[in-house]
Amino acid sequence: MINSELNRYAALYQTELLDNVMPFWTEHSVDKTFGGYFTCLTREGNVFDTDKFVWLQGRQVWMFAMLYNNVEKKKAWLDIALNGADFLKKYGRDKEGNWYFSLTREGTPLIQAYNIFSDCFAAMAFGELYKATGTEEFKQIAVSTYYQILERQEHPKGIYDKSVPGTRPLINFALPMILCNLSLSLEDVLGSQTTAKIVPELINNIMTNFYQEDTGLILENVSPEGKFVDSFEGRLISPGHVNESMWFLMDLAIRYNDQSLIEQAERILLRNTEFGWDKKYGGIFYFLDYKGYPPQQLEWDQKLWWVHLETLIAMAKCYKLTGNQSCKNWFEEIHQYSWKHFKDPEHNEWFGYLDRRGETLLTLKGGKWKGSFHVPRAMYEIWKTLSSPSPLQKDSATLSNSRNKL
Repeated sequence: MINSELNRYAALYQTELLDNVMPFWTEHSVDKTFGGYFTCLTREGNVFDTDKFVWLQGRQVWMFAMLYNNVEKKKAWLDIALNGADFLKKYGRDKEGNWYFSLTREGTPLIQAYNIFSDCFAAMAFGELYKATGTEEFKQIAVSTYYQILERQEHPKGIYDKSVPGTRPLINFALPMILCNLSLSLEDVLGSQTTAKIVPELINNIMTNFYQEDTGLILENVSPEGKFVDSFEGRLISPGHVNESMWFLMDLAIRYNDQSLIEQAERILLRNTEFGWDKKYGGIFYFLDYKGYPPQQLEWDQKLWWVHLETLIAMAKCYKLTGNQSCKNWFEEIHQYSWKHFKDPEHNEWFGYLDRRGETLLTLKGGKWKGSFHVPRAMYEIWKTLSSPSPLQKDSATLSNSRNKL
């Protein structure tokens, strides 16, 4: 893409973020009575369920605080972030400091703290809000939650794990993937020395255990030794998770000026997108089987908003860093698919769920899994990526050197 094309795309995503997506959440999601946010919103923005899901609450705090920190010091954005943070402080944690999965509108716990991703996004939220306000309490919450995540990472579900210990132990890709992004997000809060110790281990875990060199693919679940396990769970591929993780790795490579890590992420991103693309109807599958067998997930062939948007971010970053024409071509193809199928032509925000043919399955704009996160984050990341010069300094020290020292 020439500069005029980059600028055109950047302006499009900027406008979509500021004039379409964020106004939807600002207008419809804030619970001014009990605090926190409504996330179960119809196409028009009407509330259809008042339960509050802690990981989505944390994501929305982070989103508004991040925009306040990086786009404009709008008091309205900070007030919305503080609204959610106050609610989470009061009601979000159990006595051990673990974050519940869901609460009633008023803040009464509904579902126990079985899902460690509630903790991940709480840490991310309070860390970003600390950057915005300098409030030490927010920093303390972010740091303590982060270290509790590290303590739980070997057994993230704890007593809520349904599997029988020792029969077929598996480790999941999602947590090390999220920790890559979370660690970088919290670097200013934790300190660069702390993240410099943790990040190389996360990258090594991904590239050694989950990445399958013979096929170029990343598995969603492997044995604790990093081996392939021939089962439904062991054969599972999540193209969206993989592509999302690749832009996390590219951000880490930029931070530590690691050209080799960019090249690894580039290869995996292109291989995984080719593997995950639906050659009959277009779009990227939700789940696939490593060996091509039928996946156990009945929703395997659906097309989800976050899968496509995370891939768009990854392709934009990869093209900007490498100039690879294949990344440009994929970006443009997925851009056309996404704006045609996910963007609501009549109301603000985007649809989340399509069938295999690209028809809208659910017209909701938010629910138990979709909130103020993937759509606005993608708009922001693509806008900033395509409007900025390449950030990599090739003559600086590399993260690969630091990895080798550990």
